[in-house]
Amino acid sequence: MTTNIQSISTPTYQLIDDIVGDLDTIIYGKSLITKQAICCLLAGGHLLIEDLPGMGKTTLAQGLAKILGLDFQRVQFTSDLLPADIIGSSIYRPSDERFIFKKGPLFTQVLLADEINRASPKTQSALLEAMGEYQVSVDTQTLALPNPFFVIATQNPLHQSGTFPLPESQLDRFMMRLSLGYPTAEAERLLLKGGGTQQVLDKIAAQVSPEQLMVIQKEVAKVGVSDSLLDYLQRLLSYTRESQEFDAGLSPRAALSWLHCAKAWALMHQRDYVVPDDLQALMLPVVGHRLLPKDNVSTAQTAINAILNKVDVV
Repeated sequence: MTTNIQSISTPTYQLIDDIVGDLDTIIYGKSLITKQAICCLLAGGHLLIEDLPGMGKTTLAQGLAKILGLDFQRVQFTSDLLPADIIGSSIYRPSDERFIFKKGPLFTQVLLADEINRASPKTQSALLEAMGEYQVSVDTQTLALPNPFFVIATQNPLHQSGTFPLPESQLDRFMMRLSLGYPTAEAERLLLKGGGTQQVLDKIAAQVSPEQLMVIQKEVAKVGVSDSLLDYLQRLLSYTRESQEFDAGLSPRAALSWLHCAKAWALMHQRDYVVPDDLQALMLPVVGHRLLPKDNVSTAQTAINAILNKVDVV
């Protein structure tokens, strides 16, 4: 892989700006979405990208892995995919009369689970332990996954044929859910003139090493959070739990994901402290797939706008 990895002494802010800049050359006209995707991985979370086929979901995942200098494996999820196809399986070796475990594509730093909702629920659930515990249990042994380890999953809208809805427990494992949407006319013109993004993707260099990425993640953890900011976050959480608008409120896991992302977002904007705007900017991608409006009509954006309007910052 071609690399452009800078010195470990390069300022964190500069490294992040370089990552953002390179990803914007792959995904045209979606700067906010690409920043949110980077934020998710800097916060140590897994990413779900939901959209129609052909919108650039796979390209975004490949670009993230390449720019972050991480090992990458892609698995095309289909209805006949088995858990062992992802995790691996034990194979009998006659030469020494014992079983050996052959690792599957899960044992990588970035796993692209392409069209995850085309696989059966049994195969989808095979990722649960890996995403939550960063390890897998095989026979009588527990095997650790590489560090860092990210799952970037793509899924098609549920109204399309051949899809299985992800259960709430699986959705909750994803720190963020993003949607690219159609490109702007200007971005689409660039895409058409360039003949696609594959050539750009082939030329992209890794901006950081895995070691540098983990250093940035440690910097994220150090970002300060005031008591007043935590008070605001807890008011938002309480509203979702006490309101009659939702089937269930946000869990502690959702709260931690939201706060981790807000810290990463603050660092990306060259601050060492979180402000309410950070929580608000990330509420839709972090919270939208975790809230279930009772009326089954309200969109995630509508529900979130209502919450932000009703809960005071101070």
